[in-house]
Amino acid sequence: MTGIGRASVLIGAGTIVSRLSGFLRAVVLVSAVGATTGAGNAFAIANQLPNNIYAIISTGLLTAVIVPQIVKAASHEDGGRAFVSKLFTLGTVVLLAVATLATICAPWLVQLYAPGFPPAQQALATAFAYWCLPQILFYGLYALVGEALNARRVYGPFTWAPIVNNVVSIAGFLLFIMLFGSDVAVDAWTPEMIALLAGTATLAIVVQAVILLMFWRRTGLHVRPDFRWRGVGLDQLGRLAGWTFLMVVAGQLAGLVQSRVLSEAAQDYPGVLVSQNAWLLFMLPYSIIVLSIGTPYFTQLSEHAAGGRDDDVRGDVGRSIRTLGVFIVIATAALAAAAVPASRIFTDSRDEAVAAAAVLLCFLVSLIPLAVLFVIQRTFYAYNDTRTPFFFTLLQCSLVVLTALIASTLPVEYIAAGIALGQSFASIVQVILATWLLQRRLGGLRVGSWMLSLGRFALAAVPAAAAGWLTFLLLGGVDGWTVSDKLLGALGAALIGVVSLAVYAGFLALLRAPELGPAMRLARRVLPGGR
Repeated sequence: MTGIGRASVLIGAGTIVSRLSGFLRAVVLVSAVGATTGAGNAFAIANQLPNNIYAIISTGLLTAVIVPQIVKAASHEDGGRAFVSKLFTLGTVVLLAVATLATICAPWLVQLYAPGFPPAQQALATAFAYWCLPQILFYGLYALVGEALNARRVYGPFTWAPIVNNVVSIAGFLLFIMLFGSDVAVDAWTPEMIALLAGTATLAIVVQAVILLMFWRRTGLHVRPDFRWRGVGLDQLGRLAGWTFLMVVAGQLAGLVQSRVLSEAAQDYPGVLVSQNAWLLFMLPYSIIVLSIGTPYFTQLSEHAAGGRDDDVRGDVGRSIRTLGVFIVIATAALAAAAVPASRIFTDSRDEAVAAAAVLLCFLVSLIPLAVLFVIQRTFYAYNDTRTPFFFTLLQCSLVVLTALIASTLPVEYIAAGIALGQSFASIVQVILATWLLQRRLGGLRVGSWMLSLGRFALAAVPAAAAGWLTFLLLGGVDGWTVSDKLLGALGAALIGVVSLAVYAGFLALLRAPELGPAMRLARRVLPGGR
């Protein structure tokens, strides 16, 4: 448990810095292109395309399949060198081919994802895409190396490398503002402007991948190019990845429908970029809390599952959900109370902040269920079962598509919020089904124990959220200083969060929550000078 605690703190600290620098990157980007402008949405679509491929790699093949396989390969006579060499050679060849093909197909990809863009906006998005799509290769290498490091319990570099990415991006976007100004009209973009903005985004991903490669020695593996892809279990890897690939394709198709609907949102209303930034806010607590705590648990859980120790796996599931829950519940409450000032960070006016806050609140409905899903889904992966997750994810994707189509019938100002709420509903249904299926497989998950804990956390979160909202109102509400500026929005959101957290901790103490002590110790270890 001590090893997991140390790893969680290392990942959590890196993730906090990474996300904060990512926030600054998003703020500078919005300052350069605007939050609800044609150019801003065009860049958002173009830069989303390589991220979609990265999602396939990181949340699909790698997390689901490769970590457990590398853990198993460590028991081979060569420590897994042959397996990893073949795997990395194959992965690099595939990534290079996909990146090349995607770049050639940039005009068709933009048309596919954003049919609602006017011709000038589509042309600009296509120009951006030519610069952005080569990111696929470097995103993939970063994910491949990072998951290999995680499998060898080297957690830090994978978390800290994105900070360099953000620094490079911020510098490039600031240079753009200095040279060309901000909020440039769609038809006023020159090739030099496009190259600087989109080229900066791609250069940042290249640097991120190179930084991570510098830490490869810590794995203890000496990898060489090996094009003989048979003989070390890659056939099993292919069978496992088949279901995962289908699952991720289903997710990408659902995301495609959402993107096409969002492209119909008119300028000056929440669209692609506003939704992406709302998702960035939503992912802040998920990344800091769920990934930092859950990733080390997943490695341990994979080892217990590989050893057939089902009772230990049940214990891992319950402990990780309770540990995640004590933090993720208050994060949900605090972020909901601070939704407007937090959204102001990524918008250019009070009205835009209020509209963006509605999108954020709709996403937040599913934050707690997604934390539970993280543990449940990866437990299936630990047992090399990618088939079952495909089916419950297919249901979620079907609901996402259905709700996105329903959202397309709403007035234009509510389309983005409708899509976000539909996605949350689909995720809640997904986690209920996934938990039921895992309980059947393991012969019981002791759901009652960790549901009781989540209920206790929720009970304490109600007054915490109320205190945070009251703080927002006392500071002037929508007309107050917390919504008057990007920086003041960040300060206001932080203040509301501190108030909510203090009330939450107080009520957990009154309820004598047994999870409070371990949570406080873990939190102190993250703080500067903590132990």
